[in-house]
Amino acid sequence: MPRVIYNNKNAVFFKSLKQAVDVYFKDRQITKTGDWRLYSKALILVPVAIAFYLFLLFAHYPAWLGIILSALWGVVLALVGFNIMHDACHGSYSSRKWVNELLSLSLNALGGNAFFWKSKHNIIHHTYTNVDGVDDDIAHSPIIRMCSTQRWYPIHRVQHIYTPLLYSFSSIFWILTKDFINYFSQQIYTTPLPKMDRKEHVIFWVSKLMYVLFYIVLPILAVGFLPWLVGFLVMHFTLGITLSVVFQLAHVVEETEFEFVAEDAEQVKLIESEWAVHQIKTTANFSPDNKFISWCVGGLNYQVEHHLFPRICHIHYPELSRIVREKCAEYNLTYHSIPTMSEAFVSHIRLIRLLGKKPQLAIA
Repeated sequence: MPRVIYNNKNAVFFKSLKQAVDVYFKDRQITKTGDWRLYSKALILVPVAIAFYLFLLFAHYPAWLGIILSALWGVVLALVGFNIMHDACHGSYSSRKWVNELLSLSLNALGGNAFFWKSKHNIIHHTYTNVDGVDDDIAHSPIIRMCSTQRWYPIHRVQHIYTPLLYSFSSIFWILTKDFINYFSQQIYTTPLPKMDRKEHVIFWVSKLMYVLFYIVLPILAVGFLPWLVGFLVMHFTLGITLSVVFQLAHVVEETEFEFVAEDAEQVKLIESEWAVHQIKTTANFSPDNKFISWCVGGLNYQVEHHLFPRICHIHYPELSRIVREKCAEYNLTYHSIPTMSEAFVSHIRLIRLLGKKPQLAIA
């Protein structure tokens, strides 16, 4: 694994910011974890997801309605991930550890694996955000070029056209392929996984078998192979593109910066910024004033606040954003916030299109 360190010797920005945030919670006498606003989401989204599943399996409906409902079910499953799994895996859903551990398994119910996610997302992505060579979210690929330090291939010329389609396949690839690659290699991209104990091995295999049972075997028995296949693919298409777009709009846009470390680097890579400043440079908010989007994506449109305070529940991010914005102005840091989701998506596609152009060789 490449070694990357930050210049935290004079980490004055985050120290000042953290003090201001701590004062905010102390003055209001509120906890940093969730409250009824968060719990109500679970009470809505989980029954809705189950209702979609049962209706698709046991109700009688025309094929076109089944396709529409399968697409909507995929979106609802993504919202479960945004609003329940994400906070739980970060330990910010509840002050009780067992509640977070239990609800983090909602990812396993969706087909993924919470143990891998905590390593991939909480540790690797949040520590080395947009560091090419370490951050698995922008892993080098001959299919999609996500930053200028990655190798260019001719197919990248049209990557802005096919990238959204590939996002539609991301969840099915993640669940049926990538998790197994991580499991057998015991590595995520260039980073070795922490040792899995017996419990984690059991959880991995039991949850994968349960996924096959509830998402494949029982639906085939209930509706037949072809209707299941169509519905399964449609569900994953909307699940995949919803997950991918929301996460990509936070980091792979024109406004954000990238760092690079060679995958086989022998020397330590020093990033001159302190860790928190690096998060400011590599992360962007989108559509912060849209309460509907904020509710749906579990506050992930406030990615700046999330990356600075991942163990604080997302329901607090709108208020914290005022504090972060003020501190950024005080320390002359650019606070990236894109007004709407559509503008953020256009920015993402523009960047992907720019990166798809063949790099020009420098002239000496």
